[in-house]
Amino acid sequence: MMNNREFVEYFESKVKETISRHKLLTKKDRVIVAVSGGKDSTTTLYVLHKLGYHVEAMIIDQLLGEYSRTNLDNIKKFCNDLGVKLHVIPMREEYGYSVCYMKTVLDGKGIKLNSCTICGVIRRSILNRRARKLRATKLATGHNLDDEAQTFLMNMLHGNIMLSAKLGPTSGIAKDPKFIPRVKPLYYCLESEVTRYSKIKKFPVQYRPCPCSLDSFRTKIKNSLNTLEQESQGTKKNIVESFLRALPALRKKYKTSGRLKSCVVCGEPSSQDKCKVCSLMELVRTQTT
Repeated sequence: MMNNREFVEYFESKVKETISRHKLLTKKDRVIVAVSGGKDSTTTLYVLHKLGYHVEAMIIDQLLGEYSRTNLDNIKKFCNDLGVKLHVIPMREEYGYSVCYMKTVLDGKGIKLNSCTICGVIRRSILNRRARKLRATKLATGHNLDDEAQTFLMNMLHGNIMLSAKLGPTSGIAKDPKFIPRVKPLYYCLESEVTRYSKIKKFPVQYRPCPCSLDSFRTKIKNSLNTLEQESQGTKKNIVESFLRALPALRKKYKTSGRLKSCVVCGEPSSQDKCKVCSLMELVRTQTT
């Protein structure tokens, strides 16, 4: 087993190789790192900064009580110590409601969407729009190998294999000037490796999961994959490598032809006349009137 010094060198080399292999970033890029206050995004920010990339951080305050307050306090201190600019975006200022409130309203009317789905739709929209306003050329996220394996399996089990065409070290298949390319520098790093690295570096992060995600389908898939990994080491890596071999064919099959539409409500790029965020907010606002 590697000692801590050897492991840190190994981990940082893996991230550096991922960036180089998939041409994720250049030193000319203006990179916004989407941070949550957790181990993955904090590690991403730290390593990219250490490797000499021009980075700024952005956090969406999800207003989840003490959990969100602790994450926000942690990332503020971390960015201050690192000398990196942090942009804090309160979700309620963007859309008027917290995720928990939106879920409660929709549940009350029999519209079943889990918190992770609602949060994901909202966060992706805010991050893209705000990163564009900041003239970012890349949006880096903290997704790791475990995340990618989980998402691929979830798409298969839900019969939504076409959604996997948007996965990979560089996310998305649609090209539009209003879309900031999203990259995943931790793509080949196991979650356990990210945890070890963050603990060695003594990052100020919470290791407990988001309180809204405990009963999610992703959590069930995560637990199942962890069991399989214990029984057969390399399972997660094999899933992702198999997926990557199929990715070129998936992207060719589901490639968006022509330019995307503009949402008739907000003007953001969308595959439909109305984007997912505006459709979601229309449901929420309809139910609250």
